[in-house]
Amino acid sequence: MPLFRALGERGAARAGRRGVRKVKRLGSCGRTDEGGSAPSLTQLCLLSLADNMKDVWVKDYADKYLDQYSFRHIMGPFNSLPAELVEELTWLLCARKQLSRAALHLLLVPQLRGLSLERCPGLVTSALCAHIAARCQGLWSLDLSGAQQLPSKVLSETLCSLPALRSLSLAGMPCDRCVIRTIACHCHLLRHLDVSRCHFLSPASLLPLGNGAFDSTSAIPSSSSLCCTATSQPPISSFSSDPPFSFSASLSPLPLISLLALDIGFGEQEGDHVAAAAYLLLSLCSLKRVAMEGLAQACWLIDHREFSQTDEFTDREEVPSLEEVWRQRRHRQSMDSLRTTREGAAPGDEEHEDEEILLEGYCDESEEDASTEEGSSCSLNQAEEKRRGRVLSQSGDEHLTFRLKDVKGLTCDYLDSFGHLCPDICSISVNTDDEGTTGRSQGSLLAAGLQTWSGQLQSLAVHHSGPLADLLPALQVAGSSLLSLTLEGVKTSPHTPLLEVIKACPRLRDLLISGEPPTMTQEENEEDQWDDGDLPRLPNLCSLTLNFSYSHSQMKPVMSWMSLKKGLKCLLIGCPLLEKLSLVSLPCPLNCVLQDVLHTESLDWCLSEDSTDLPPVPLGRVQHIDLQRTDVKMITVKNIMQRSKRLKFVDVSHCWQISQGEWLTCKRCSQVQVVWV
Repeated sequence: MPLFRALGERGAARAGRRGVRKVKRLGSCGRTDEGGSAPSLTQLCLLSLADNMKDVWVKDYADKYLDQYSFRHIMGPFNSLPAELVEELTWLLCARKQLSRAALHLLLVPQLRGLSLERCPGLVTSALCAHIAARCQGLWSLDLSGAQQLPSKVLSETLCSLPALRSLSLAGMPCDRCVIRTIACHCHLLRHLDVSRCHFLSPASLLPLGNGAFDSTSAIPSSSSLCCTATSQPPISSFSSDPPFSFSASLSPLPLISLLALDIGFGEQEGDHVAAAAYLLLSLCSLKRVAMEGLAQACWLIDHREFSQTDEFTDREEVPSLEEVWRQRRHRQSMDSLRTTREGAAPGDEEHEDEEILLEGYCDESEEDASTEEGSSCSLNQAEEKRRGRVLSQSGDEHLTFRLKDVKGLTCDYLDSFGHLCPDICSISVNTDDEGTTGRSQGSLLAAGLQTWSGQLQSLAVHHSGPLADLLPALQVAGSSLLSLTLEGVKTSPHTPLLEVIKACPRLRDLLISGEPPTMTQEENEEDQWDDGDLPRLPNLCSLTLNFSYSHSQMKPVMSWMSLKKGLKCLLIGCPLLEKLSLVSLPCPLNCVLQDVLHTESLDWCLSEDSTDLPPVPLGRVQHIDLQRTDVKMITVKNIMQRSKRLKFVDVSHCWQISQGEWLTCKRCSQVQVVWV
């Protein structure tokens, strides 16, 4: 099989432009196929190609070449396809679990810009990484999440050959500090990095990402000059013995917008998570999305300038002190503010022009030059210093703010300081569990903390091991603008205010509640304070999940929350756009609720003027349903199938009202995938 000839400059440029578009729509073919909408001709061709690859090209390559030769490039059937189609075909094969080692070899073409092997991590080996490094050096996006058998040394060598990376996901991999050093040295364009669940990484291992944080005017050194220092260390068996990274003032920080590093390894000291988070917040100026432990406490430390608490950490890691990094970040913010003012100033505004020139001149000065000036020059500099101080104070330099919008890993205790430094938050994840305080006080702290972003918060995720009612004040503060709400670990009771939660968040598109069922049984005839005419609705809801924990020894959940039926009926009738529904181990009868919903007439919804669709009906657009451990009956499932022509998947596992015979009959007569055990 002949070697593949590299693309010319013009072909490479076209592939690069295609790659920009492809990053945004990776895998659209597969999603459209699963979503149930009519596939395009291109997608139908890819589906046919995926079905026939194994018996044609893959078989020929596997029989003749796979284990006998190692090609740098392959003149195969896919090297002339546009990068978008190769990427969609790879995604489709992964989604269908049809991607093999031979098929992947054929799909590793030079024009590839995005490669995601998250769904088939078993294919990620040292040999495959060598092929990726040799054939796909123009990759913009790489996802190897879950590849636990790949040595960190091989991963580092691979990343050295991928300088164009913008997005990199290594979640759940055994990467260590050497991998982070390699990223800092070679991936100078990286914007998104995910190292979550990498247990060989300590918090201090992430510090090289912010190396040389504020010397953006200096040139980036060649990889040979710095990475020899960064990667020539002997193999590291444990993060606790990692030698400190040699920080260089000539190396610019990575332009990271997103950094995900939850559930990584432990530090040498208890406060390492907080100190590392504070250092990265100050040094990575472009961050908008962060997931790290200790973030809220790090913001409190920065807000109160309690940098002395981190001196031991910075001395041990041989990095600049947080006081120095804070001062540089503060100065950088002032310079950016003045530049923005200058760009927005009217032509001929000499005062703003002089201020910018003065500030830029100040940044270029060195202490050595200042010490050798003559007396007259010193007097001039003192005057300029005075004016500079006035300029900086007028620019609002004394108030440091971060650009964060999406944050995970927060606790309630320091939300006030976090809100002071991060006023633009749109998405937040908070853990309220704290042994030192009660659930009620944590709920109050959460409500007070969310007040900062009231009216702008779009996504909220809370892990709370107390009663769901404790979170109602917080939802009443932030719920008016929420589009996504996730409540995990909550405890419920027969008097849990589910309808109040729905009423507090009228714009929700995604709702997930996962928690403990009530321990007390509610009388079925107990009165409810809500009248049918006053029931709240969520007309924009597309995904609904209500999952309750259960004991594996129990076949049926205890029917202890009878009033939940009214909340469920309210949700299902009031959500005509629902596409994904998951109701697992509900502590109340469900079959009667679904039957009532199916008999509900079409609602009089106000559609947009340009819409020609018929008024939506409850469960008319649902595509994926999970009803495990409920009392649902097969006749109800069939009625839902008749109602929704888009339905693709139904899980009725452990539903005691459904027999094996009914399941087999339904499976034979329907195109919908029905799961039952």
